[in-house]
Amino acid sequence: MDQPLQPETLAVRSGTVRSQFNEHSEAMYLTSSFVFASAAEAAARFSGAEAGPIYARFTNPGVSMFEERLAALEGAERCVAFASGMAAILATVMGLMKAGEHVVASRSIFGSTVQLFSNILGRFGVETTFVSPTDPEEWRAAIKPNTRLFFLESPSNPLTEVSDIRALADIAHAAGAWLAVDNCFCTPILQRPLELGADIVIHSATKYLDGQGRVLGGAVLGKKDLMEGVYTFLRTAGPTLSAFNAWVLHKGLETLGLRMRAHSENALELATWLEAHPKVARVFYPGLPSHPQHELAMRQQKTGGGIVAFEVAGGKDAAWKVIDATRIMSITANLGDTRTTITHPSSTTHSRMTPEQRAGAGIGDGLIRVAVGLEAVVDLRNDLARGLDAL
Repeated sequence: MDQPLQPETLAVRSGTVRSQFNEHSEAMYLTSSFVFASAAEAAARFSGAEAGPIYARFTNPGVSMFEERLAALEGAERCVAFASGMAAILATVMGLMKAGEHVVASRSIFGSTVQLFSNILGRFGVETTFVSPTDPEEWRAAIKPNTRLFFLESPSNPLTEVSDIRALADIAHAAGAWLAVDNCFCTPILQRPLELGADIVIHSATKYLDGQGRVLGGAVLGKKDLMEGVYTFLRTAGPTLSAFNAWVLHKGLETLGLRMRAHSENALELATWLEAHPKVARVFYPGLPSHPQHELAMRQQKTGGGIVAFEVAGGKDAAWKVIDATRIMSITANLGDTRTTITHPSSTTHSRMTPEQRAGAGIGDGLIRVAVGLEAVVDLRNDLARGLDAL
């Protein structure tokens, strides 16, 4: 009996369809539409009676290959790809919910996600209650008769808080709701939320799935019947992943395992050094024993991941001084790159949140987030020390 393939093999070999030329590296399909052999074939494709590409807004062989590969890695029945991670989150709600229904969401999520739930979706009658990512009882208490979705990031952005996915899945399911987990920070290499009871996994493929800061992309994964509503929204509204971006992401998955292990090793070493630095008030990294959810993280994740956040005394002025002193790290809000990036969350990624929302999420003005890349850690330490030692 054949043994199931390991993630490293799936990342290289799954989701490959070759054309009549039998190319070794997957082809790109840069076309807006596809030609049918007859009117009858066209009708069969449009009705769904016959499988095959129709129009690149919702069917492209290259996009399908990326979807199949990511689904294999996540252990999902189906993946639907999108133009960005935010488009993927929007499609999840628009495809599965309706006006008058309710979301319970972690208050520790990406700033744009907070805006999406609070402002845009709120205008269309979808209400959201924000709760602690680490207290399951807050989630239970927030449930209403019309609650249909739980939404969280684990680890969270930027404080790397870890939610108990299995506990929250049980609470959601008892209330007749779905649990959606943004798995951007871990990727399926480090964490598989569906195995922990989640119904939906969401990715900003722009981050680690690409891994080199080249293209935008997003994905939603889950069971086939659940993903049908998400796909219907894509087909109608058109937040489509481009064929070129799909090809880049598909190839990026081939090195995902190698990169995530290297990111994690570098991040743990840097976090350990930061924790011992006299000018650092606190370090947030799930791989450190000092992290409040360290034991939970080590049960749910294979490693601590590649994101480290830390606080310095002196607020924004001190944080900016550290950031501006770097010469190697890229001052940018993106993450998941081979290049280490550094940002000040309260004035960038989470700046559109109100001060009260930031305070509730624990995002202070002295907080710095580092997405640790693949450079030599000694160089990253020296880069941060230049600013820290001057405080």
